[in-house]
Amino acid sequence: MLKAAIIGASGYTGAELAGLIQSHPNLTLSGLYVSSGSQDAHKPFASLHPRWRGVIDLPLLPLDEDALSRIHTEADLVLLATAHEVSHDLASDFLAKGLPVFDLSGAFRVPGEGFYERFYGFQHQHGDWLARAAYGLAEWNQDAIKAAQLIAVPGCYPTASLSALKPLQQAGLIAAGSKPIISAVSGVSGAGRKASMGNSFCEVSLKPYGVFNHRHQPEISHHLSNQVVFQPHLGNFVRGILATIYVQLNDDVSDEQIAAAYHQAYDGQKIVRLTGQWPQINDVAGTPFCDLHWSRDGNQLIVVSAIDNLLKGAASQAIQCINIHQGFSPLAGLVQE
Repeated sequence: MLKAAIIGASGYTGAELAGLIQSHPNLTLSGLYVSSGSQDAHKPFASLHPRWRGVIDLPLLPLDEDALSRIHTEADLVLLATAHEVSHDLASDFLAKGLPVFDLSGAFRVPGEGFYERFYGFQHQHGDWLARAAYGLAEWNQDAIKAAQLIAVPGCYPTASLSALKPLQQAGLIAAGSKPIISAVSGVSGAGRKASMGNSFCEVSLKPYGVFNHRHQPEISHHLSNQVVFQPHLGNFVRGILATIYVQLNDDVSDEQIAAAYHQAYDGQKIVRLTGQWPQINDVAGTPFCDLHWSRDGNQLIVVSAIDNLLKGAASQAIQCINIHQGFSPLAGLVQE
C-alpha cells in the first residue's frame, strides 16, 4: 500500500480525494493537512465532512515544519488540493525530496511567457518544473503521466471541454481557422468551500462570468492546439458541469468520420461514456464519468459533455493519474471491475 498525503483536505476536492484514497485497494492515507493558520486545523476531518464519520477518523493537521518533515519521510506521494500560489510554493520542496506530486491547482498546467502573471496574478518561479510537468488529462496523456514526477491535474471546465474536442482535433475534423465555442455551466461547489455572497446558494442565479478573460480559455486552447471561445456560467445547483460546444467542421465531413473519431478515442474507456443521448448533470453527479453525445446539421456540430466538477473535474481524475503513474489498474478505486 502506498501512503498518500493530502494537503488542503478540508475543502470539497480534498474531501473527495480522502474518500477515494480511503477506499482504494492500493492506497492509504498517511495524513490530512491544512494550512498552519487554518481555522480547521486540529479538527476531526469527519466533523467537517460527516459522511465520512466512522470511516476516516483522522485529524486535519496544520502544515508546519513538523508536518512537512513527516510527509517527507512517511508519504509515498503528495496530493495538493490547495490554492494556485500555495501549490506553486509547496510543490518544488516535495519534488526535491523525490516525492511524486499530483497538483489539482492551476500552478503547473500551462507553460508560457507571462501566462501566470496575466491569469493567476503571480510570477512563476519554477519554470523548470513547469516545463517538466505532465498535463493529467488521463485518457490522452498516459505516457507523459506515467513518466513524470509532477502531474498537473486539469481544471474541471478544461476536462469537460477537452474530452469533447480532442477526438475531433486529432482526426482533423475542425475547420481550419475556426474557434469552437464552449458554453459551460458549473455548480456552486466549483467556487470552493469558503462562503461568500457570490456563491451563496440562496443568492446564485444562472449567470455568466469571466467574459473573455477566464483563465481556463488559454488552458483549453493550449492543450487543444486550437483557439476556442470559452464562456462559463454559474448555476444554482451544487455539483456538476454541463458544457455545450459548437464546432465548425471541415467541408465533406461525414457522420461516420465523426463517430469513428469518438469511438477510436474512447472505445474501451470506462470513464468517458458515449451515451447515445444528451447528457445531463444527474447522470454524472457523484460519479467519475464523463458523458458525451453529439449531433450535426451540415458543417455545424454540437457536442455536449457532462462531468462532476469535483470528481472527473478534480479528485477522481487525480486518482486516474495515480493509477497510471503507479501502474495500478486504470479504474482502481473508481469503478468496480
